[in-house]
Amino acid sequence: MPEILPANDAVAALKAAAEPTRLRILLLLQASELNVKDLTRILGQSQPRISRHLKLLVDAGLIDRSREGSWVYFHSSALAHALVAHVDPKDKIIARDRDRASALKLEREKAAQGYFEAHAADWDQIRSLYVDEVEVEAAMLAALGGRRYDTLIDLGTGTGRMLELFAGHFAHGLGIDLSLAMLAYARSKLDRSLGGAARLRHGDLYELAVGNGSVGAVVMHQVLHFLSDPSRAIREAARVLEPGGDLLIVDFAPHELEFLRERFAHARLGFARGIVEQWAKEAGLVPVAARDLEPPASDGAGKLTVSLWLARRPGPVPERADASSGRHALEIAR
Repeated sequence: MPEILPANDAVAALKAAAEPTRLRILLLLQASELNVKDLTRILGQSQPRISRHLKLLVDAGLIDRSREGSWVYFHSSALAHALVAHVDPKDKIIARDRDRASALKLEREKAAQGYFEAHAADWDQIRSLYVDEVEVEAAMLAALGGRRYDTLIDLGTGTGRMLELFAGHFAHGLGIDLSLAMLAYARSKLDRSLGGAARLRHGDLYELAVGNGSVGAVVMHQVLHFLSDPSRAIREAARVLEPGGDLLIVDFAPHELEFLRERFAHARLGFARGIVEQWAKEAGLVPVAARDLEPPASDGAGKLTVSLWLARRPGPVPERADASSGRHALEIAR
């Protein structure tokens, strides 16, 4: 067990998990987050019956719930993992549930892929304006200097790519986005690549449903330029960082490509290095490093410079982190 429970709570949890349908639900939720509609299709039972089982499991502390618009997603808790760890995965009923869940995921992936393909041309056009994304991602990995965090949050997670990129650097990942369509696409990807290591939540970047000082790292990749109040978003990101926690921001340097505002809803045309550092200081963080990734000179005018900023919550770096490189791999080039 992950913790010592009062006797009454332990008995309630065991009773809740002992019912066959509820046990099947717990096993399904170990593999991925599912909603009521998903579970009714997989288990072949009515929505009221499934909803009643879910309520009992929530009350017993075996599953948690999170809302995305009008839908609610459920996932199993650490206590549930401990309770079902020794259930035979070859059991015929369990195997059938698993096969049905896999078919449902495939259906969801196809629908999400359709959405992505419909918008891919727009994203490809923007990516063509700056250095190769491979170079940007390498710089981001170098920025965190090989540190490993208990919890990493990706704000404005979009396709979930940042959670995939940093998968080896966190025990628990959380992606937050306001777009339900993007969350659907990200969920279809991350179910395959990360399983239960990362979760996704529908949420407002200005009001995170995350406790003060509870997160090791926050990543904001190509998010600030969409926001009407980027300094407020940085303050909210800083609020959730633990002492020694890192905030990594990636966005564009100042530019004059007005069509990005008109066609792609960019609220801001890039950010000067000093203003982002000032916002970080006002949020109680210490700027650690910054770096610009400029397009090749041969690309000519009309190209974008990508900027990276690293800021840290004052305090000792947690022992689990690799603090051997205090300034990491970002060079401060004034």
